[in-house]
Amino acid sequence: MKRKMPFSLTKEKSFYESLNDWIGDTLYDDLTEKGFECRDEQIYMAFQIEQALKEKKVLLAEAGVGTGKTIAYLLPAIAYARYTGKPALISCADETLIDQLVKEEGDIRKISDALKIDIDVRLAKARDQYLCLKRLDEAVDASTEEFAENVYSGLPDFVNGNVSLQSIFPYGERSEYPHLNDEQWKTMNFHPIQQCAACDVRNRCGQTIHRNHYREAADLIICSHDFYMEHIWTQESRKRQGQMPLLPDVSMIVFDEGHLLEYSAQRALTYEVQNHTLLNLLERVMVDGVREETLQLMERLIDVHEHFFRLLQSATEENGDERKAIRKTGEIHSAGKEAISISTALLEEFVFEGELYIIPEYDLKMVEEYLEQYIYSMELFVSENDAVDWLELNENGMTLIIMPRLVTDILKEKLFSSNVPIIFSSATLSVGQDFRYILDSLGIDDFLSFSVESPFDYEEKMEVIAADLNIGEKPEYVMDLLKDGQQTLLLFKSEQSMKRFQAELNEEQRTGIAFEGERELSSIIRDFQQKEISVLCSYHLWEGLDIPQDALTRVIIYDLPFPPHDPLFDARRKHAENPFAEVDLPFMLLRLRQGAGRLIRTSEDSGTVHILLENSEQEMKELIAGIFPVELQTFVKK
Repeated sequence: MKRKMPFSLTKEKSFYESLNDWIGDTLYDDLTEKGFECRDEQIYMAFQIEQALKEKKVLLAEAGVGTGKTIAYLLPAIAYARYTGKPALISCADETLIDQLVKEEGDIRKISDALKIDIDVRLAKARDQYLCLKRLDEAVDASTEEFAENVYSGLPDFVNGNVSLQSIFPYGERSEYPHLNDEQWKTMNFHPIQQCAACDVRNRCGQTIHRNHYREAADLIICSHDFYMEHIWTQESRKRQGQMPLLPDVSMIVFDEGHLLEYSAQRALTYEVQNHTLLNLLERVMVDGVREETLQLMERLIDVHEHFFRLLQSATEENGDERKAIRKTGEIHSAGKEAISISTALLEEFVFEGELYIIPEYDLKMVEEYLEQYIYSMELFVSENDAVDWLELNENGMTLIIMPRLVTDILKEKLFSSNVPIIFSSATLSVGQDFRYILDSLGIDDFLSFSVESPFDYEEKMEVIAADLNIGEKPEYVMDLLKDGQQTLLLFKSEQSMKRFQAELNEEQRTGIAFEGERELSSIIRDFQQKEISVLCSYHLWEGLDIPQDALTRVIIYDLPFPPHDPLFDARRKHAENPFAEVDLPFMLLRLRQGAGRLIRTSEDSGTVHILLENSEQEMKELIAGIFPVELQTFVKK
């Protein structure tokens, strides 16, 4: 439903001229009178976005910390949505940043209250952020702990009862279960093998109800980059299958922390084959009455599949990275091709099984869909193509990952060829105001751009200290710093690095320290902001975290955030003339700027950034010194 414009439209002025006037009046006068800071950089950014809307262009909007980027894009987005009758889409780097944007004290609420505008904003979270009723039932049956039973008992009455349609409401988001750690949540959330279209409880499913809810948004839909990319890649196939796309048509798109979009695009095109999923699914359809030919094929496929993964594991090297390169051999190719052949024959047998109605319809549909994806993924793996593949090992088993090396052609076709204005907003889109890194990685040709500095006086507010340490001295240095009780964000380049630091601490030292993954992340951030914990350790929160004033007075960069030496980045290095200068260094410098930018969020903030450098890392000081707004100081451990 089209909503009332926040300003009057007349025949004498175009919409864009009226929008320009309204933005100026609002930022110079209306919001300033309500206590907002008047920032020239913010006003400039808002006017540049208005120009991008008018020209329907891609805009790279690089604005330093403290510019007020969110309000700068929210004002034109709300007006444009109401003018076009289609919601504006705001895509954030991850689910945590979505919660930051819509929190009670966030910018959307501030604008709504200050301007007396009822803003209709709805969240479209990734599918794995919702409870799956089918998997919850399985978790209740399988778990010896009470966490699944507690979730089940807390379901709304309409899920299992007969109540009127008026009482149905959205439920089942990850953020509603902060007491669950990530591993517990993964036993009951949506998984890609689930077949929602064939599910008998889909009309009572929280994900379905959320989807119906946000599709009716009038002003703003907020999602993650990952979810938007999944929408882009799947919208055509969903339409062919008679399903609605994951997101409705929108008037414009804002990619907040847009420098991370490339990685979400690659993840959305990723194909995964787990060593245990095929076995679990086939066991579900090995029911009494299944024909002998079908059973024999299933048993053969299980044997070949397990043999294939044993070969994969033996063809990887232990390098400490989560992503392990695979040395492809003739034996691996043969096993993969045999698995494809058996799977194809098994799909044909399932046609006959479906006519006998022996296997439950939902289970059969789930296995058929999975086998089709399994065949496609394995064909990609054994064929000669430009894809990148690797093996991941963790406590839950092995996963073969197949990912395209580059996504630029697909993004050009499916995203940047549209007539929809697209805004990339971030404090770090360029290296020295050179935008080539992000332009080349995303395949953007036609664009507008600008870069403005932060309005803060960093010399008075911020210290950046490079600590020269010997190998193995980082944990001791950190624990010495933490003795003063300051509110500290401790950033790691990877989950493995964080866990190695965690293993160095005894139980007493861990008091007051929260580690990402222990429970739902936004609940940890909330406790940190309220000073219920004094140290937050994370490998994800390099960007987007907004904790002002004395709730965060120190940031410790535990490692220089270089990209890993894994198959994906190795493929990018392989296709670069100067891999360090074109891949590793720009990635590290952009991420380092983002991490340090967590410290100063308002003009009232102050504190220190500590960058820990061991031995060879100390040679990087000259390169990293130039990215900070203050002089880099050096601490040398005696």
